[in-house]
Amino acid sequence: MKYRWTFKNEDDTAVHYLAKQLKIPVSLARVLVARNLKTAEEAESFFEPSLDKLHDPFIMRDMRKAVERILKARDNGEQIWVHGDYDVDGTASASMVCLFLREIGVHVDYYIPDRFEDGYGLSKKSIDLARQKNSKILITVDVGITSYSALRYANESGLDTIICDHHEPGDELPDVFAILDPLIPGCEYPFKPLAACGVSFKFIQAISQEIGKPEIAYKYLDFVAIASAADMVPLIGENRIMVYYGLQQLNTEPRPGIKGLIYCTGLKLGHITASNIVYAIAPLINAAGRLGDPRRSVEMMIQQDEYASFRIAQMLEDENRKRRLFDQQTFDEAVPIAEQLIAEKDRRSLVIHGPNWHAGVIGIVASRLVDKFHLPTVLLTTIDGIAKGSARSINNFDIHSALKKCEHLLIEFGGHKHAAGLSLKIENILAFRDALDEIAHQFITEDMLVPKIEIDAELQFNELSPQFLKILNKFAPFGFINNKPYFFTRGVKSLNGVKIVGSNSIKFRAIQNNFVIDAIGPNLAHKIHLCTGGKSFSIIYNLETHNMNGQKSPQISIRDIRPDE
Repeated sequence: MKYRWTFKNEDDTAVHYLAKQLKIPVSLARVLVARNLKTAEEAESFFEPSLDKLHDPFIMRDMRKAVERILKARDNGEQIWVHGDYDVDGTASASMVCLFLREIGVHVDYYIPDRFEDGYGLSKKSIDLARQKNSKILITVDVGITSYSALRYANESGLDTIICDHHEPGDELPDVFAILDPLIPGCEYPFKPLAACGVSFKFIQAISQEIGKPEIAYKYLDFVAIASAADMVPLIGENRIMVYYGLQQLNTEPRPGIKGLIYCTGLKLGHITASNIVYAIAPLINAAGRLGDPRRSVEMMIQQDEYASFRIAQMLEDENRKRRLFDQQTFDEAVPIAEQLIAEKDRRSLVIHGPNWHAGVIGIVASRLVDKFHLPTVLLTTIDGIAKGSARSINNFDIHSALKKCEHLLIEFGGHKHAAGLSLKIENILAFRDALDEIAHQFITEDMLVPKIEIDAELQFNELSPQFLKILNKFAPFGFINNKPYFFTRGVKSLNGVKIVGSNSIKFRAIQNNFVIDAIGPNLAHKIHLCTGGKSFSIIYNLETHNMNGQKSPQISIRDIRPDE
């Protein structure tokens, strides 16, 4: 994969102002400006997230009536039914809402749909179960905004429905008691890119405020941290604040249901990051719904006994190992199909169908194909005679909007700019492939086909003081939009040779300006010739902390290498 190297926002006036005002290195001031933080007040607020900066939840449309309905249900002893989704955001949201409502004295039960039997979204099956439990209120979390027929059925069944969703609404809003979704028309809530768990948190925050106990809600930010990191929402603004405090809770006082999960992943309290959530915690939570009963992830997270949680996590870990096998098998089969499609014509998108692929890994493999080919990708399998699957996109191409333009070929679809789910008749796959590719040709430019690495700042190795690294750590938690900064350094040489480690990575001692630092280049063995023989080269990299025998030292993780001119 070739990359375009580009520098982010270069407002030198703001850079030098921040460096002077905050007494920080110019290179770190550039990182702040690259995040559109240009005043001392903005930077200080970024470095010191505060719960006081969370927005008033009652700004969200329908929040007041939703809160009043829940408190009326509590006072009347009414039963509430929570319907979630089978991914991390959906199960964490359901876990959080159930635990909170029980804490304030509400009768509540929940349902997580089966990926294979129920499919995505709200189902009549769930509504029937809610009625059997004599529920009066239905709360949907991470689903609902486009579940029109099921919501009509809920109305007919006498349920007052409150939707807590973060997905794009359709052309019409469903006719329900209340909709909590910052993306719906007319909602003035100022921070739009919340995860579903973030929306659900605003709901419980509003209830907590209304009953005069605002501090209760903050105990549930661990769920928001897990869901927000896993769902790849932008870790800026309100999301950054909630994830920051949620990570603090995970690292100091994890609840029993999460503690068992942490033990199973081998993570160490005090060192859990948003990246650990994405690569260690989230896959186990997701494993419940990919290969079996998704309710297990909620049962695990709401456990009051950490050993019971640990036992469920062990089962999910075993299933996650099996999931990786299905993942690799599907990827290996999909790659040749993708290569053939690309060889046939100039494609700006991929639509790939494998009738026997496991539905539980479709989304993961679609993401891997985007990484490999840098094209928007729709991966489909067959379930009950219908093609169902997931869509994943590249930067600046709105896959949800593209699917909307193809909706005449689809049975249903839903999602957001970067990812979506869909289903269609098998006989429509070829027409859908052509239609999506025509749209992709309209909106994807030649430049967009070459992935770019956006550089935050140029850096000299001799700037890497302990104080520099201490300030850099304050940029965490890292995640989507607030990625680990990419630094650029030219005039680098390797000291004492370059080793190939693992199957495809390189490792060496890098020297520049007489400063030496350990360097690792994941998946860069094919570029070893650029950094041997005493040649000078340029690198783009992240700074990391390497822990060896209890001693911490900085290390650079190289993303790309180019020869110096």
